[in-house]
Amino acid sequence: MKQEIQRKYPSGKAVHKSTGKKWEEWFSIIDSVGKGMEHKDIASYLHKEFQVTGWWSQMITVAYEKEKGLRENYQRPDGYSISVSKVIEAPVSTLYRQCENKEMQDKWLSKYDGNMIIRKSNPNKSMRITWADGKTNLEINFYHRGESKSQIVVQHNKLSDNRQAEKMNLYWRHSLERLSQSLRS
Repeated sequence: MKQEIQRKYPSGKAVHKSTGKKWEEWFSIIDSVGKGMEHKDIASYLHKEFQVTGWWSQMITVAYEKEKGLRENYQRPDGYSISVSKVIEAPVSTLYRQCENKEMQDKWLSKYDGNMIIRKSNPNKSMRITWADGKTNLEINFYHRGESKSQIVVQHNKLSDNRQAEKMNLYWRHSLERLSQSLRS
């Protein structure tokens, strides 16, 4: 098995404990019945035939597709997508305001040509945004993690390729770190 599978996915022990089979066993099963099948058909087959939970069916199918070179990192049916998360020493309401308010965004968010358009928001819970490029979108979720701790999760969707996904993954990691630092000062 490729090193990437071992690094990016649950360990062989975890998959065996949760599903009763090792990665290699699942890949062999899919090879024998799933060649040419679509992603959803493979996942459905694993769920129905082996009573694997929906989450594990998806995980096994994606790992198989990556192992066989059928899917790249970050690839989804509608393009490429990345997700970056950070726990920050601040209440959820503060994080939400930092994302909602243009002046506050300027403190931690590197400028892109164009403006973000907030399409839908649920105060202190989530935001759906058309990104500054006008082509991709963001899902930002906020979670309470303690008295003065919160988690922000940014998912950037409909990216054009793996290169853009890698670039935006790095961009959001740096941006969330700047957000955290801006709230400490």
